[in-house]
Formats: sequence, C-alpha cells, structure tokens
Amino acid sequence: MKRIGLLYIKGSLPAFEDFGNLPTDIIKKNGMVRGIPAHKVLDGVIIPGGSIIESGTITPEIEKEIKKIAEEGGFVLGICSGFQVLGKKTDVGRRSPIPIWKKGIGLLDVKFEPLINNDRVKAKIVGDCFLTKGLINKTIEGFHCHTYGKITTTEKPIFCSILKRTNYKDKRREVISGVSNDDGNVVGTLIHGCLDYNPELVDNIFSFLDLNEKEIIKIKEENKKLKNKIKREIGVDTNIFAKKKEKNSKNTRFLMIAGISSGAGKTFITTGLAGVLRKKGFDVGIAKVGPDVRDITPALYLTKEKMGKYSSIKIGHLGWMELKDVINHMKRKFDIVLIEGVMSILTGMLNEKVPYSAVEIAMAANIPVILVEACNKAGIETATLNLISHAKLLEKLGIKVKGIILNKVYDENIVKRINLSNFNGYVFTMPKVILRERKSTPEVEISLENFSLKALEVVEKNIDINKIIKAAENVKFEGYVPLENLVERVREFIDDYLLGTGTPRYS
Repeated sequence: MKRIGLLYIKGSLPAFEDFGNLPTDIIKKNGMVRGIPAHKVLDGVIIPGGSIIESGTITPEIEKEIKKIAEEGGFVLGICSGFQVLGKKTDVGRRSPIPIWKKGIGLLDVKFEPLINNDRVKAKIVGDCFLTKGLINKTIEGFHCHTYGKITTTEKPIFCSILKRTNYKDKRREVISGVSNDDGNVVGTLIHGCLDYNPELVDNIFSFLDLNEKEIIKIKEENKKLKNKIKREIGVDTNIFAKKKEKNSKNTRFLMIAGISSGAGKTFITTGLAGVLRKKGFDVGIAKVGPDVRDITPALYLTKEKMGKYSSIKIGHLGWMELKDVINHMKRKFDIVLIEGVMSILTGMLNEKVPYSAVEIAMAANIPVILVEACNKAGIETATLNLISHAKLLEKLGIKVKGIILNKVYDENIVKRINLSNFNGYVFTMPKVILRERKSTPEVEISLENFSLKALEVVEKNIDINKIIKAAENVKFEGYVPLENLVERVREFIDDYLLGTGTPRYS
C-alpha cells in the first residue's frame, strides 16, 4: 500500500483541514514513521500550516527525510507555513524596523515577506506539476489565512489567487499563491483547503502514485484512523488528551467572548477556554466575528477542529458566512461554540452597514456574552468601570451579559476593594501573564504551542469552566436590529444612565 505522511510537530496544524483525506501516517520530530526513516516508508509528504517557521521546530532529521522523499521522486506538498518550510527564508518581523529572517530548508527558491490576507479565494492554475497536470487555466477554490503572503521567487508559478483585501484594506490584486520545482514533484502553496475543495487535485495525486480503486479505499480507511488518533490529543506532542466523550444529542450552546477594546485578551481567553472545554471531552466549535480568522487559529491548534467557512461571521462586506448560516452549520456539530468578538464589542455599531459589529451579531441571535477588559494600560479601576458601564449599555440593548473578566490583573487587593459582589453575573480575574513580546500575538509573530498552552494553563487555573458552560445558551437567529433602533436605544441609555435621568437595572 502507498503511504502519505503528515508532518506532526509543535507549531503545525494537522487538523486545520482534511488534506483531501490523504495522510495515512504522521512524521514526528525524529523524522521517523513507525520507527523507520520516513523516506523508506512514504510515497509523499504533506507539510501543514501553522507557526512552524516561527516555532523553529524543523529538526535536522525532518529536513533530511523531506529532502530524501523529494530526491527519490516522491511528492512533497507544503501549505502556508509548510510552504515557508520548503522556501529559502521568511521575514517574520512584521512590526520590526528591520527584517527578521527565519530560514526554511531551501527546496524551493522562495522568499516570504509580510502581506496579510484572510480571503476565501479563487485561484487560476497557471503551471504544470504533479498536482495540476492537465488542469492549466482551470480555477480552484480555497482560503488564505496568513501574515507572510508576499512571495519573491524564481520557481515556476502554478497558482495565482485573486485577493479582495490585504493588510486590512480593500485592494483587489492578483498574487502568486503556489509554485513548483522544475521536476514538478515539490509544491508549495498559500491556499488552505486546496485538496478539500478541489477533488481534481486529489485525483492527480492518485494518478501520480498510480493507485487503483482498492488502494484509494485503503488510504481513506487509514486516514480515518489517523484523524481519530490525532484529534484525541490537545495540541501537538503535549501528552494532554481529551476525556472520553459521553454520548449526547448535540444540544449546541453558544457563547461570545467580547472585548471592551482591542488588546483586551479575547484571543488568549478564547484559546484557553477552548482548550479546557476540549480537555473535558466537549466538541468545541470556534468562530470569529469578521474576517481575521488568524485570531482563532490558536484555539483550533488545541481543539484539532477544521477551519470551515462557518469560522468567520460576516459583518458588512467582511467575512465568510452569514450569522444565520453559521448557526445552522454549527448546530448539532458541536457541543459548545465560542465566538470571538472583533475589536471592541461596540466598534462599528452605528455604521450604516448592518451588521458591522460584534454587538449586532450578539443581538441578532440572543447570544450571551462574557465581557473582557485588560487592566495593564489604564489600570484595574478604569477597566472595572469600562466593564460595568458596557454591561449596562448591553443590557439596555437586550443582551445577556453572563459575566465579566478582568484580564491582566496585577493586584488582586485592588479588585477586592472595588467589590463586584453586586454584579448580577460571573466575575473572573486573570493574572498578568509574562509572554515574550514576540511570539505572543497573531499580529506580530506567534508560536502556537507557547501561546496556546499558556492560555490553557492560565484559564484552567483562574476560570471556573462550569460557570462558562452554564453561561452558554441555545440560540436562534432572529434578525438584525435596524440602525435607527440602535441609535434610539443608545440615546436612551445616555439620557437615562449617563445623564442621570433614570436608573437602569440588571435583568
């Protein structure tokens, strides 16, 4: 039987997509497959996305085995970060005044530099290789989810993607999104899901491997076993495993983790909650309000769930899927769905586009909310005031604020002096966590295993997960509140609460 390897090392995302249901084996950091050097067992290898380059987890043994597979005529396919692994070097210094170069293994002459894109894409096939044979000028589908998408190369282009938005700005452009070596057996691409959404590419792999129908069935059977094995572990090479799941009716409950400001810690907390829930045996769905799905990648690293079209909730012209369809897709698939907000929960609320904010998403389906604010910039006192005043406004808008999280707390005594016992909801505090400035946020450079496991550890110690489970509720899409109604409710809140002509209450 022909065998296809999937790189399974820290920083990789082995369940981010299905990879055409092709992988039959995993390759770990020692370069071995079932105790045998990978090149002696495998006919091809897939290197998934993630933070492999930033994490620096390609060992000399892995490099040797990948090069051996290529030299001996097997296929090598790198996707996103896996593409960077195959390239010469990547500048991970997006916010650095000078480039910060990380080396790849150099199978492809490609240099990567910062260019953010999170589009669902259509890409034209422009070059021939083992993956694209007979498909020149055809169009494929997939999605981008990267920070380092600017490519400089002397290799043969095979894919060109049409992008609608880059670096947070609407700017249509066509970019090279995949290349091949001269022999046509080593391919790198930025297009996630290229094998899942385009069966003709998978057929070409079958043809390259000269597989008959029985062999194809056998590969899919082996792949199913492999995916079940991979999904049991929380993260990669952690030896942390999910509890055995009890049968249930998939009575899916939803909860939004929303911030008072950018930098409040939504991603860190969502990641930690996802990991703790998965550890308890829950099937956890993750979605992001708006298009920047990079933010939920750390949570998916822990839960081993795919990035689906439902992972991005549309606001205005941004994002992938309408809220109504997201809810319908995720119901009965997951036990609990965590929705990460975007920027401040109120940002965009009064924009003429409806919806254009996390608050409108929550209102449209009566999604309960946990509010988060960081204490490190304006202090614990200001953070508390921000949380309570926002909670009161959200209550005026009809939203259930089930709890608040004071994040990055540097002095618990100050929190005790404030006394939040009268707040009609859960109150959690999270300590200030020391993470190196670099490798700690998707906006700069992230090492998935460091960020995700620290989030899991801190949330597990400081948040009662049973209260989070109780806070989540069944939801139903009811429709968006018209802009004029939002404006009126905000004015009433200002008159009644801020100007003191009335007294709002907690429901």
